Amino acid sequence: QSPAAYLTTWRMKVAARQLLAENRPVAAVARSVGYTSEFAFNRAFARAHGVPPGRYRARERRSEATA
Repeated sequence: QSPAAYLTTWRMKVAARQLLAENRPVAAVARSVGYTSEFAFNRAFARAHGVPPGRYRARERRSEATA
C-alpha cells in the first residue's frame, strides 16, 4: 500500500469514528481529517465506505438503535 493510500485509509477510519461519536457537521469532520473540500471528502468517504458520510452516520446510528 502506498503512503498516500495508507493516509486515505487512516483518514476514512478516523472520520467514520467521528461521524458516529460526535454530532459535528460533516464539513467539520472533513476538516478534522485534513480535507479542505467537503466535496472531495464526500467522494473519498463514499469510495471507502460505499455511502456518503451523512448517509453512513444515519445508517449506523439506526442499526445501533435497533440492536
